[in-house]
Amino acid sequence: MNAKLNKSDWVILSIVFGTTILLGCIDYYQEDNNLIEYLIDFPTATLLSIIIILVFIQIIVPKFLIQKKKYILFFLSSLLLLTAIGTLDKIIGRLSAGESLSDISNFLSYFQNGLYNATDMVGFPLGILLIKKFYEGQKDLSEVQKQQKENELKLLRSQIDPHFLFNNLNTLDSLIDSNPTKAKEYINKLSLIYRYLIKTKDAEVMELSSEIEFAKNYIFLIKTRFGKDYEFTIEEDTSLADKFIPTGAIQILLENVVKHNKSDGKKPIETTININDGWLIIANSKSKINSKEESFGTGLENLKTRYKLLSDEVIQIQNKETKFEVSIPIIELSY
Repeated sequence: MNAKLNKSDWVILSIVFGTTILLGCIDYYQEDNNLIEYLIDFPTATLLSIIIILVFIQIIVPKFLIQKKKYILFFLSSLLLLTAIGTLDKIIGRLSAGESLSDISNFLSYFQNGLYNATDMVGFPLGILLIKKFYEGQKDLSEVQKQQKENELKLLRSQIDPHFLFNNLNTLDSLIDSNPTKAKEYINKLSLIYRYLIKTKDAEVMELSSEIEFAKNYIFLIKTRFGKDYEFTIEEDTSLADKFIPTGAIQILLENVVKHNKSDGKKPIETTININDGWLIIANSKSKINSKEESFGTGLENLKTRYKLLSDEVIQIQNKETKFEVSIPIIELSY
């Protein structure tokens, strides 16, 4: 469930509270209440109702239900919130009517009435919002799951792409005669890559440290195949412990570098992988010569779709004249 209220949520609340205020004014008129009660009671009740809804949707539900599934704490915190706000509303209403708090004889009963009052205040609008967000979430989940299945098929095909294997076998064939030592190292890196792909084919996310090690092996293949046409730098400005990214994310981004840029033979395509507290940023210089190399990755659209299930953050892309930069959020899992 999206914990933030969107524009349509506020429209619904405006309609509900507008109708409630109108009906309340009719009741006050029939009861011959004073003008001061109109001016204080309705704005106060509306404001307190919105506070309950915001605290409930943005704090209590995400913290105790979605993240930790602590149902007892959810019940107790909801009870406390409703009782406190409902009682406060009754006190304000009592004072606006000119009544004294000293006349309250049974505070326990007063708190109980405050709870009932709060449920009357927010029961209907909160129920409508929760139902609306539930069906919105189900619709989004259905669309993402459908796209996810398509992406998983593409990802599986990318891992066993014949062009990838063919190109690396060609490189290996040339190395066997010219540089047997380098050929052995190339075989070792290639086997590590395929072992990793097989190991992680069903994993949605992987440790950032493992993905970086995979990236180093993958960069070795690129540099061996293309020589000095591509240069790579990895900058780790934070610890990699307990950090995750979608499986194969770096592979996809490195593939894009090679696919869309080709060195002119004089200046290499320079790529930097920077890791800070919240983001992994891959930035590369752009060439005016487009590579004819086919991409075997699933692309940025795949990553964008996968992040809808994994994080509230979205991928950031900056496409400048001489530089292309992609920033992907680093995921910290909750236990």
